[in-house]
Amino acid sequence: MNLPLTSSIASPLTSPLTEAQLREEICRVGHSLFSRGYVHATAGNISVRLPEVQGGGYLITPTDACLGTLDPAHLAKLDPFARQISGGTASKTIALHMAIYKASTRFDAETRCVIHTHSTHCVALTMQPCGAELLPALTPYFVMKVGHVPVIPYHRPGDPQVADIVAAQIDHYGQAGTPLRAVMLERLGPNVWHQTPAAAMAVLEELEETARLWALTRDAQPQPVPLTEGQIQALRDTFQARW
Repeated sequence: MNLPLTSSIASPLTSPLTEAQLREEICRVGHSLFSRGYVHATAGNISVRLPEVQGGGYLITPTDACLGTLDPAHLAKLDPFARQISGGTASKTIALHMAIYKASTRFDAETRCVIHTHSTHCVALTMQPCGAELLPALTPYFVMKVGHVPVIPYHRPGDPQVADIVAAQIDHYGQAGTPLRAVMLERLGPNVWHQTPAAAMAVLEELEETARLWALTRDAQPQPVPLTEGQIQALRDTFQARW
């Protein structure tokens, strides 16, 4: 499937969006992902960690909701302890999202959005043995915008063990000085995170595009060669790449 991957502007916010604005942004991003083929049917979910000045807690897409037809008023709202306040029944993945927020904010304090999709090429790469990480350092923008993407061995959807495994990976890479922005759940799909829904979507776009490039070229002869250590170091020095 050839996806029309359009670039998303991922600039940090100068001031927190209101809850109403965040609800609209979740729906906008969900519609964009659905219309461009990153998700299908009722697969995938999006959450936002609400600013503490607004009382904290979370917004998350309801269980079995189609991301292409989200209703801002129907998004699930949870308190800081994940107790439901209003909206549709929260997606069962809220435990994983909360683990990502807790672990990642040790290294990126403003992590406020998590997106999970079943993006075709990312999933396809895990249908065969693919090693500890989903992709090598194929392109400069993958290195700069995404970084390392560890593969989480297959567990059934909603398995509570996954949250601990993902949190441990976030801590491991963060302690090594290469904080994560994504993990890949084997045969399910990527989870990505960033400061805003738009920024998280941009990470997802770059990840899926790089997975598509790898799927198209990895069996070629000669096989594509990853960036050299010297080339990666130049990206670290110039763009603060986290690789």
